[in-house]
Amino acid sequence: RDVFERLCKGKGLKVRAYKNSYRTTDSSGTRYFPNLLEGLELIHPNQVWQSDITFFSCNGRFLFITLIQDAFTKIIVGYSASSNLETENTTVIALNMSIKRYKGKNLKGLIFHSDGGGQYYSNLFLSLTRKYTITNSMGKSCYENAMAESLNGVIKNKYLRFKNINNLPELSRELDHTVKLYNSSKPHSTLARMSPEMFEKKWIYSQSQTRAKMTESVDAND
Repeated sequence: RDVFERLCKGKGLKVRAYKNSYRTTDSSGTRYFPNLLEGLELIHPNQVWQSDITFFSCNGRFLFITLIQDAFTKIIVGYSASSNLETENTTVIALNMSIKRYKGKNLKGLIFHSDGGGQYYSNLFLSLTRKYTITNSMGKSCYENAMAESLNGVIKNKYLRFKNINNLPELSRELDHTVKLYNSSKPHSTLARMSPEMFEKKWIYSQSQTRAKMTESVDAND
């Protein structure tokens, strides 16, 4: 994140620092949410969402991409493209998209993990996580948000870099196409070479089969 902010400043862009009374403070004076992923076993979808903001160089200027990925299924559940780093144009748009994707699902207890960027602890963003009883978690370094950092590289370097993108509308359009392609077609070794959406569907089916067998067993005992 420090490298990212230096690049922004080099381009004359300001990264807003936000104040938030809900955060704790370490001995260096840096405020943060605790990292809740340490030692956590991933066992189901919507257990952990991880997110990061990255820059995209376009005609000598920076545009910005915000991604949110489910840590269990690897599905990119939310995203945004923006010309600035304002919270309402980055993390809020991406989180609202993620919530809309699982409309009707109980997200209570979901962990939202990110780096320490101000867009993740602004009052606007935190009001949204509180509304849906989502628990905030943060890494103190890029190594503690490695999955999100890795996703940035994949989306930019294996997909978007080969597109002819000259402005924000074109980036938005290509990002939308890329996310759909990634979710439906990108095989993952950690998902038995399945795409994220295929893995999620198989997991949901296996859970329904397990519940059906348990119901049959109870009925038989009655």
